[in-house]
Amino acid sequence: MLHVRTRFWFAVALLLTCPLARHAGAEEMSRAGFPQSEWPATAPEDEGMDSAALAKLVASGKTMRFDSLLITRHGRIVLDASYAPYHADELHIINSATKAVVATLIAMLQKDGVLDSLDHPVLDLFGDRKIDNVDARKQAITVQHLLNMTSGLDWDEGYMGGTETSMFEMGRSPDWVQYVLDRPMAHAPGETFYYNSGNSHLLSAIVTKLTGKSADDFASERLFAPLGITEHAWFKDSKGISSGGFGLALRPRDMARIGYLYLRGGRWGEQQLLPPSWIEAVNHATTSMKAPFDPGLNYANQFWALPDRSVVMAVGYHCQIIMVLPAADIVAVTTARDFCPFRKLANDILATVKSSDALPAAPEAAAALAAAVSDAAAETRSTVGAVPDIAASISGRTYSFPPGPLGVNAITLDLTGPDPHVAWDIPRQGGDGGVLHLWSPIGLDGAYRKTKQPHPWEPYIYRAMKGSWTDATTFAIDVQFIGQGEERTWRLSFDGDKVTFKTKGRYGKELAIEGQAVK
Repeated sequence: MLHVRTRFWFAVALLLTCPLARHAGAEEMSRAGFPQSEWPATAPEDEGMDSAALAKLVASGKTMRFDSLLITRHGRIVLDASYAPYHADELHIINSATKAVVATLIAMLQKDGVLDSLDHPVLDLFGDRKIDNVDARKQAITVQHLLNMTSGLDWDEGYMGGTETSMFEMGRSPDWVQYVLDRPMAHAPGETFYYNSGNSHLLSAIVTKLTGKSADDFASERLFAPLGITEHAWFKDSKGISSGGFGLALRPRDMARIGYLYLRGGRWGEQQLLPPSWIEAVNHATTSMKAPFDPGLNYANQFWALPDRSVVMAVGYHCQIIMVLPAADIVAVTTARDFCPFRKLANDILATVKSSDALPAAPEAAAALAAAVSDAAAETRSTVGAVPDIAASISGRTYSFPPGPLGVNAITLDLTGPDPHVAWDIPRQGGDGGVLHLWSPIGLDGAYRKTKQPHPWEPYIYRAMKGSWTDATTFAIDVQFIGQGEERTWRLSFDGDKVTFKTKGRYGKELAIEGQAVK
């Protein structure tokens, strides 16, 4: 399965023809509600939803390793849950859901006439570059092919197997855009779907070509400002191009604003921000993703869809999802640290809807929902094992590691000082031989200790750690990369001057490396 790092949608035509959509729009206008600076919130029963069913959904989110779960109906928040140690006021990296935002910017440029057509040849937009492997097929790639992941470029991102070679090579390249443009062709454009974050990075570069601004800056002015999104972060490549395939960080409520824009046919208040033809295409996605985990998944304009359930989604690795369910007038957002089943999630959300009208108040169900939300937000202390004699002798020592899949050069545990912490070195990105020194406090009492919360623009370095001895020689560290959709368990087993470092990598692959104490 993909969902790379490291996908919405409702047609204006439907607004004109669907009774439910007309009803929802009229209801929204009568409420003096959203859009406004803050989302109005209400009891689920007021919007025809079952609090008891939502409580079960919140509880299941804990099992699925959610960081947050947010649901709106009829423009009002009916559920807003955060799971410790994440808090909803913190930015969260949305991974490949970034693609949906970049695509939205392309739609805005099309509406403005800055991009004359989605059928514009891509190479024409990069006429200032010398591009390798140019043939008739590459010359035929259009912006629409990039949007639909049907460019035909030769690419390995691990979709349906593979090693993600292209992603790693792009990351090491000094010029990501050039790397993607230079790829040879594997298929004729439009011939077949293949998930390719390089396509998305070219879309970001096209935004910059046409506006003279990064996608980050253009979005800040033309998309985020109208939607009331006041804080975000966005990773850029070494040339200053906003990462098109991943790397945008938003708060869950602001993710929902983007979903709401699509739920309302591209309108925000009195502004039509997106062209109706764009909304129509997304709402009727026809490109099969050929996904073995769900053959019913389709794709259009960087968005995923379950056409048989009338569901459209922005999807990021580890269940960063903006889900739009237009028939129920719902936007749902999840952020998480593991994968989740999209179809089941959509069905479970729809199952909480009991009526198109308000339900009677349900005090007991409301209390159960409040308890579930409170439980999700509360940190659960873990059991702490006995401290063995070896703890004092390894504390403060530095252990070095040869180059390997863990990407750790050295690690030092301070477990006996007044401020227990872990320090480790990793190679600096760019392949220049540089080293990045990292440091985090660690809880030894079963509770997390967090790094100092970073500036809002730097959510990529926020962590929480706690550790405990699992036996006489093994120290386990629970590492939460807060707001990054990742968590790891590091296990360090000591034997004299040697240490074995074990953890799981991407997609759960077991990794291990042996190190030596530095004399």
